[in-house]
Amino acid sequence: MDVAARRLRPVEADDLRERIDALGPWFHNINLNGVWTAPDHFLGDYPGAKFKRFAPHLPDDLRGKTVLDIGCNAGFYSIEMKRRGASRVLGIDSDERYLAQARLAAEVLGYEDIEFAKLDVYDVGAIGEKFDLVIFMGVLYHLRHPLLALDLIREHVARDLLLFQSMQRGSKFVLELEGDYDFSEDGIFFESSFPKLHFVEREYSHDWTNWWVPNRACTEAMLRSAGFSIENRIEEEVYLCRAAERPYAKFGPAAVYPAREDAR
Repeated sequence: MDVAARRLRPVEADDLRERIDALGPWFHNINLNGVWTAPDHFLGDYPGAKFKRFAPHLPDDLRGKTVLDIGCNAGFYSIEMKRRGASRVLGIDSDERYLAQARLAAEVLGYEDIEFAKLDVYDVGAIGEKFDLVIFMGVLYHLRHPLLALDLIREHVARDLLLFQSMQRGSKFVLELEGDYDFSEDGIFFESSFPKLHFVEREYSHDWTNWWVPNRACTEAMLRSAGFSIENRIEEEVYLCRAAERPYAKFGPAAVYPAREDAR
């Protein structure tokens, strides 16, 4: 059965609505053959409307490419990459309900060859392979250890492209910095456009998992520090990056990486 035929596969709307509601609430508003998963989403058609704004900057043809979608939620981006012909798409999330949503969405839309697995971002090394495109959208600010996550992604699963997004707050300007400063220099730390990672001790937007919120300068600095070169800021808060040399790599592996047999 070809892709077009699979998309036209009939699905009983009433039964589908019941299955969607049973897995609610949904954060991804996905059109499942005419039935929307989150029609009253507080952000509107999300993430579809946002994706449309930066989709032209992504490769149109992913045939022969592999994709890892970290924090896949209900599978919107996993499905979109499969639409572009990716040979393999693996979506991981630590939430079983999101994974159930993703499996339902993929089933209804005829993309049942997308793989979904319960896995935490800190355990990506267990996958044991690298991917041509890694998607890391809307996850960083939910993590207690965000830079650790970026380090592990760079070390274990990112072969080439990284599609990245993080909520940002604070200054949208990026302060031009020197390579080093004397210990007596403290003025730059008062600059609003100095890289800043804001810590949320309790809740932000009624969500206790919003731990760290970077400004734009910090987002970009963290990506470079983890070994990603920024190809382009393709939309507000969204970056297309490539795996590059990790700064200070000549001094040895970063302390966060698990010990490897070949490094002993």
